[in-house]
Amino acid sequence: MYPNLSTGAIGVKATFAEAVELAARHGFGGIDFSIEEVEKIVADKGETHVRKLLHDAGVRLGAWGPPVNWRADEASWQADLPLLARRAALARELGSDRAATWIMPGDNDRDFDTNYAFHLERLRPVAEGLAAQGCRLGLEWVGPKTLRDARRYPFVHTVDGMLKFAADLGGNVGLLVDIFHLYTSHADVSAIRDLPVAQVVNVHVNDALAGRTPDQQLDNERALPGETGVCDIAGFMQALAAIGYDGPVTVEPFSQRVREMAPEDAVRVTADSLRRSWALAGLPFPG
Repeated sequence: MYPNLSTGAIGVKATFAEAVELAARHGFGGIDFSIEEVEKIVADKGETHVRKLLHDAGVRLGAWGPPVNWRADEASWQADLPLLARRAALARELGSDRAATWIMPGDNDRDFDTNYAFHLERLRPVAEGLAAQGCRLGLEWVGPKTLRDARRYPFVHTVDGMLKFAADLGGNVGLLVDIFHLYTSHADVSAIRDLPVAQVVNVHVNDALAGRTPDQQLDNERALPGETGVCDIAGFMQALAAIGYDGPVTVEPFSQRVREMAPEDAVRVTADSLRRSWALAGLPFPG
């Protein structure tokens, strides 16, 4: 597994080229990216330009969001589907087969069964389109009870529930595992050790806020991994290593403190938090 930078997750606005440069300067092995942006760069400057940019920086591509607006109205969803194959093929050619998205843990209009059917209908063609191009889809369950309680009808919000849903979608569908959602859904690192590595498509790390129980945590208020010590980052990283996970590990802190920093400082403290996470787990830092 390798340290991966998502500039958007820490409130840093950066182009693809700028993100590559920031990642290289601060010791990240990869970056999350917009496949739509990369497609435009390839159309303008060629695929060789993107490959050279990554090679010269020693940075690889991490994960990307499937370019299908599956949550929108049916016309928008249908309009995006024909673009999926081309973009997924490009991502795969450039070295990334990991697409990921999140699932809201409740809804005000659809009860559980109706919502389950809706998500199957919308995401099955996405999963199939990705599979046809050799790509996988990671689904993120969202754990906080506070977010679930704000909706009329609860939906899938645990690792077991998302594993079942992933299995119903297809063999190339697994999990985006976020340590915050593991904690807020009342699971622990043993749940990770029980997973076949093929089911872990992508990983996010962060920390929960001190002074709150798991049920009091708010989805958009977190900290850098290892910052508060609420989440067991050492055990989490050890569990990922034990199952042989070899993909990106990305910080998603939703931290106002980090968002208010200058871009270079925000990337630096994010990189430092990953080095601390590897060290707490007793693992050698890649690179």
